[in-house]
Amino acid sequence: MNNLNNNQSGVTFFIFGATGDLAKRKLYPAIYSLFREGKLNERFTVIGLARRHRSREEFQNDVYQAIQEFARYKIDQDDNWESFVQHFEYMSLNTNDLNAFYELNQLTESLEQRFDIKGNRLFYLALAPQLFGQVANHLRDGGLLNSSGWHRLVIEKPFGYDLQSAEELNAQIREVFEEEEIYRIDHYLGKEMIQNIEVIRFANAFFEPLWNNKYIANIQITLSETVGVGDRGGYYENSGALRDMAQNHMLQMVAMMAMEPPSRMESEDIRDEKVKVLRSIRSYSDTQEVGEHVVRAQYTEGVLNDKTVHAYRDEDSVSKTSNTETFFAAELYVDNFRWAGVPFYVRTGKRLPSKATEVVVEFKNIPENVYFAKTNQLEPNLLVFRVNPQEGIYIKFNAKKPGGKSMIIPVAMDFCQSCEVGLNTPEAYERLVLDAMRGDSTYFTRWDEVASAWKYIDSISNAWSQNTNDLQFYEAGSWGPEGMIQLLQKKGFKWWPVHGQDEAEVTWVQAKSEK
Repeated sequence: MNNLNNNQSGVTFFIFGATGDLAKRKLYPAIYSLFREGKLNERFTVIGLARRHRSREEFQNDVYQAIQEFARYKIDQDDNWESFVQHFEYMSLNTNDLNAFYELNQLTESLEQRFDIKGNRLFYLALAPQLFGQVANHLRDGGLLNSSGWHRLVIEKPFGYDLQSAEELNAQIREVFEEEEIYRIDHYLGKEMIQNIEVIRFANAFFEPLWNNKYIANIQITLSETVGVGDRGGYYENSGALRDMAQNHMLQMVAMMAMEPPSRMESEDIRDEKVKVLRSIRSYSDTQEVGEHVVRAQYTEGVLNDKTVHAYRDEDSVSKTSNTETFFAAELYVDNFRWAGVPFYVRTGKRLPSKATEVVVEFKNIPENVYFAKTNQLEPNLLVFRVNPQEGIYIKFNAKKPGGKSMIIPVAMDFCQSCEVGLNTPEAYERLVLDAMRGDSTYFTRWDEVASAWKYIDSISNAWSQNTNDLQFYEAGSWGPEGMIQLLQKKGFKWWPVHGQDEAEVTWVQAKSEK
């Protein structure tokens, strides 16, 4: 790993967009949890920055309300809240005004002297991407990068709209920060079970030897959401499921499942292996190929949780003739020696029946007409990583039915990590904020990862721009369009149910598609 420190020399957090939703829901609760668990000592300060005018007391009250509503730990009478909140300062700042950054530097120096911080500065940009370059330049010109400690820039997705815009954005940031100082967040990489994929694969002798095209039939990745676009219709019209979820979260999960064992457990070695996977994903060169391997769809009016919900085209700030996809499914191939011929199926969508993130590994079945397969309908063996909302690992295998003569039934072993008594799993942002503070970039995306992902996504979006007639539709509250089922049927596979989804429902949807 990098030269990690445990905050012994302190750190100053700069949160740009301090009055926004991300800061309230994720960042303040994460910092508080780290403080409560002793991972953040007294040598820190947080400077909230936004256009809105807030007094120091108003800002600290905002932080209090955010922690009470969203943090794993709640503030009680015995808590050292006053000791914690004194580290929070607020400054109204217009990112266009360079003079404001001079003032920010003066405020920072006084706070660092007060809390004995040795110039370590973490800049968290919870802002629109078009502001990243300007803010980076003002940080440099305003003197905020002249301190004696380290300087790190944390930025949220989306990182660009396509490869060209991502390259332009990266060039702007690299004028100021070195690549090793840039931490691009994909919060899915901070989730417990996503990080557990590496451990399950590389720390268990009975999995890694089977982790190839000789034994695995296909891998399925599902990221389903029950919510619609809400008040993000304007943003979503320019994004869609492909850019919003597939370019980052889903391709990162493919990379974690398909990567080779790194030569060392160093952040750069791990990220090197992920890049190799992303570069090996087969790109589609024309509309016909995209039509065969990719499905895009949009939700119509339907019933979800006993409530009628609007069609996407009836949402605020959405065009009545919109062709933006709210559902994306694809058949991917990683063209390397280990994975040649194994389809990776990914799907993500809004207004689906349940919220779930799962990865299913389906192993190849034993040959037909051999031994038990002659007299039994054997189910494939499954290994399932349950990422959200329930965390755990599920294994499905065949065993003899008690009392039956040579009758074989599928049985399961289900490890529910989130059900463990007393287990209070850290939230993804807690891990990632701590990692950024310690200088561990393992679970942040490097530029070549971003670029490789955009190359694949651009091949699909370019094909879509030439063919506007392939958009399918699905009712809100259903599991997606029929094309999603047919994507797997042509190879003799089916989607396995996610946690909470009834097997009978999957069978019914498949039968409906076959008709």
